[in-house]
Amino acid sequence: MAEFWETAFNDKKEMWGMNPAKSAELTKDFFLKKSLKNILIPGIGYGRNAQPFIDNGINVNGIEISKTAIALAKKHYGSKMTIYHGSVSEMPFEDKKYDGIFCYALIHLLDREKRNKLIQDCYNQLAKNGFMVFTAITKQAPNFAKGKLIEKDCYEFHKGVKIFYYDQESVKAEFNNFGLFEVNKVIEDQPMFLIKCKK
Repeated sequence: MAEFWETAFNDKKEMWGMNPAKSAELTKDFFLKKSLKNILIPGIGYGRNAQPFIDNGINVNGIEISKTAIALAKKHYGSKMTIYHGSVSEMPFEDKKYDGIFCYALIHLLDREKRNKLIQDCYNQLAKNGFMVFTAITKQAPNFAKGKLIEKDCYEFHKGVKIFYYDQESVKAEFNNFGLFEVNKVIEDQPMFLIKCKK
């Protein structure tokens, strides 16, 4: 997986452009409403989804596996945020607790064990009364049930990339024990769930 993303960033640089995802804007509004000051973004990429938070005075730390993406983030944002190099499966990178965690379009790329670990690790890094927001691809996505079946609701459509497609039941099954309180639908380039939890 790490090699896939390194190649992707090398080939396409800022492959999703510089505009933040709709989910990042919605989460920024939610975090501002809750007066959050320090957030973590696992899988931060080259930082486009950090921009709305930085622009509104929220301190951002990130985790990213691709050195190329980190270099791009430094080019665009300089020292405005701290990014730890490594896999989200190696969390935590520090003892710091965060008011908020925003995890965009990452959870569905992991197998069941790593999904469970990521959710638990994010929850552990939340301060008391902190919030974590995940986006996850849904079964309404055009590629659902296409490609090689890996396990229930998980398919490999592109070589090396296995995607788990969520429905309401699987969201509840994985997030219910971590303060799940709201699930909304949001359309990005794919239909997604915006999943909110409170510690």
